[in-house]
Amino acid sequence: MDRNGTPQLGRLQQLVPSISGFFTKLPLEKAFYIEDERRSISVRRLVAPSFNDIRLILNTAQALALAQSSTPLKLVTFDGDVTLYEDGKSLAQDAKVVPRLINLLSKDIIVGVVTAAGYNEPSGDKYYARLKGLIDAIVNDTNLTKTQKENFTVMGGESNYLFRYDDNKQGLLWVDPKEWLLETMASWDETDILNTLDLAQSTLKGLQKSLNLPAYVIRKHRGVGLVPNEGIKLSREQLEEVVLSTQKRLEISQSAQRIKFCAFDGGADVWVDIASKDLGVESLQRYFGNIKPNQTLHIGDQFSSVGSNDFKARLAGCTVWIANPEETVQVLDDLDKYMIEEEAFR
Repeated sequence: MDRNGTPQLGRLQQLVPSISGFFTKLPLEKAFYIEDERRSISVRRLVAPSFNDIRLILNTAQALALAQSSTPLKLVTFDGDVTLYEDGKSLAQDAKVVPRLINLLSKDIIVGVVTAAGYNEPSGDKYYARLKGLIDAIVNDTNLTKTQKENFTVMGGESNYLFRYDDNKQGLLWVDPKEWLLETMASWDETDILNTLDLAQSTLKGLQKSLNLPAYVIRKHRGVGLVPNEGIKLSREQLEEVVLSTQKRLEISQSAQRIKFCAFDGGADVWVDIASKDLGVESLQRYFGNIKPNQTLHIGDQFSSVGSNDFKARLAGCTVWIANPEETVQVLDDLDKYMIEEEAFR
């Protein structure tokens, strides 16, 4: 149906209307056998296959497809919180994921952190603080070449600030937007951006008052957030109400309609950012020589369609939905294992 130009008539599209596009074929049967051995799905008699079972089967299928494709994997991007490190923490050098990321770089694969954290500071110091363990490991690694080291990048604020590792600086170097900004983003009017942020700010303040939330509103260069008071945890229902109400309000704004924005639940807070992660991934694809979606993998934890900022990354490349940093390690181990197995049969 897709080849005929009528994908909406396909059976899967009719069963799951919200399904996104697929950039690779998925070996689901093989992936099921792998996950069945790990999770004893077929042995269980009282507990049916769960959402997590299905999520992990799809993750494994995607890793298999990318590792064994005739088109080589060139770009792997990651969310920060919950994906590389625990929520609100930073990446330590002894974290299990660090040697896996170094391994990707050693295979000439570009590694990018595409995060909602937005710091409008050319020094990159705050991003270094969040990713210190990995950046220090890159600096101290004697096996990586200069080119491989400089294949590490950080895209901040969804897709607003790009930093690239520089071997001479031995740290993150700010990249001029003229070198990576997509044409659609470059055409946005600054007035529309400011109007959208102003409306988001007033909407969040109104919701904080009407819902009587123990929280305050923060305004940044390209984002506005509702953050709980110290020691307070907002409920999932409160966060989702704020996300959905804010998104609906912005969607009817003419200024917001002329640009792209992302309203999402950060797990403990709510943010509205200018642009979105699909544009962040696309920007990296373009910056590194027009990498294709089927050569790209984005790993993140926010794929629920309600207020999740990794969700839109599905538009730019293949994706894997993880629940914690340990699952990220498992996916990278699988990817490495399947690449080695495929090499053995070539």
